[in-house]
Amino acid sequence: MSIRAREALADAEVIVGYITYIDLIRDFIGEREVISTGMTREIERCRKAVEVASAGRRVAVVSSGDPGVYGMAGLVLEIMEAQGLLGVIPVEIIPGITSATASAAKLGAPLMHDFAVISLSDLLTPWETIAKRLEAAARADFVIVLYNPASKKRTWQIEKAQEIFLRHKPPTTPVGIVKNAARAEETVVITDLQGLLAHPVDMLSTVIVGNRSTRQAGNFMITPRGYQV
Repeated sequence: MSIRAREALADAEVIVGYITYIDLIRDFIGEREVISTGMTREIERCRKAVEVASAGRRVAVVSSGDPGVYGMAGLVLEIMEAQGLLGVIPVEIIPGITSATASAAKLGAPLMHDFAVISLSDLLTPWETIAKRLEAAARADFVIVLYNPASKKRTWQIEKAQEIFLRHKPPTTPVGIVKNAARAEETVVITDLQGLLAHPVDMLSTVIVGNRSTRQAGNFMITPRGYQV
């Protein structure tokens, strides 16, 4: 968490967020008012935050990672736009540390060259669209960061992603899997594309698939930038 994020939490009168994220910052909340809802109730949560802010109270909407990367920043702005409140109520988007960079730091330096970030969740994006993006990124030899690789109900998407990647990347391509990056119970695994499915992944996992120049060096993944060492 950045210092600015901590300052915003300390300054807020009301804190709004998904239940799991609220639990992560419970020590920073104290006795202040909390508005929390479960998964899939993001619109309700953000509308309530805007309503409270419209009444003149300072509100902090909490996302894990970075609020602008699969987070709540866009939804809050869309709701404010629809209600004609942009430019009326002051808004600050505070950047955070997203799973891609947090996980990359645990793995070494896999994102030193061009990379793509793709979510495998098809709750809001059709799988056909996701598959096209996976295909294009793999064909272009990007390092690829996978968010939301699997859940209890979604287990086949990571299998399809591996299938797509193997059409364009060698089976020995290094792959890093980080669960709970920078949190308690963090785990870090380095494997290869062929062995990816031998390791469990879930919604708390981030998968980083290397490009053709990515290599494993000891306990690290390195994607060369092109310097002559």
